[in-house]
Amino acid sequence: MDRAWRKEHSLSLGREMELLVFGHSGPPLVVFPTSGGRFFDFEDHGLVESLAAPLESGELRLWCVDSIDQESWYNAHAAPRERIRRHQQYEHYIVRELAPVICRECRTEFLGSMGCSFGGYHALNLALRHPEIFTSAVSLCGAFDLSGFLEGYCDREAYLHLPTHYLPRLEDPWFLERLRRNTITLFTGLDDPCLEQNRRMHAILEEKGIPHGFTVWEKENSHDWPAWKQMLPVAIRAEHCSH
Repeated sequence: MDRAWRKEHSLSLGREMELLVFGHSGPPLVVFPTSGGRFFDFEDHGLVESLAAPLESGELRLWCVDSIDQESWYNAHAAPRERIRRHQQYEHYIVRELAPVICRECRTEFLGSMGCSFGGYHALNLALRHPEIFTSAVSLCGAFDLSGFLEGYCDREAYLHLPTHYLPRLEDPWFLERLRRNTITLFTGLDDPCLEQNRRMHAILEEKGIPHGFTVWEKENSHDWPAWKQMLPVAIRAEHCSH
């Protein structure tokens, strides 16, 4: 399959950002790494290989991005407000810098997002906040309530990046109309430490009338790369079938 490494300077972040692109055509999917992970983790742990068939046949194209979680949510040396500010800069990088490049190269107006664990947060939060750009999201064992990372701090900007907080109160018809047209797929596991957060997100989506898939994986050690490697092809098929 086609594989390309890229490195570009981000104005939003003020630093170099790397990514790997897999596949030659098909709907683009932005892939977020786990907590503090790197752009090559998805490949190194065999998840790219698990999607070899759709990638080689031109049904899918992956854009595996880098994270800056250690500079934002996990930065214990920064005040909570600064952690949120850095996270917002990361969102600006994805939405304002990277997304236009992907859409131009793939000749599409719409993107998908995908992530495991903390990457599942990024994938879903972006799809909820920018439903006009990210029209599908796949989360495997995602963590959605990050309030514990802020040590009790909360302001408007923090609130708007905590989906289990802002989504229940969302009433804006512009957002709801678009979210109800889009595709969200949640996978979790019986022994997933994020199981209750996924059940909560499932309940919120149902309350808001937002169509989505919700699957509880019944195998052990669900919150780890070997399980995600098994889940991913199933989740991608489910996401594609829902269109």
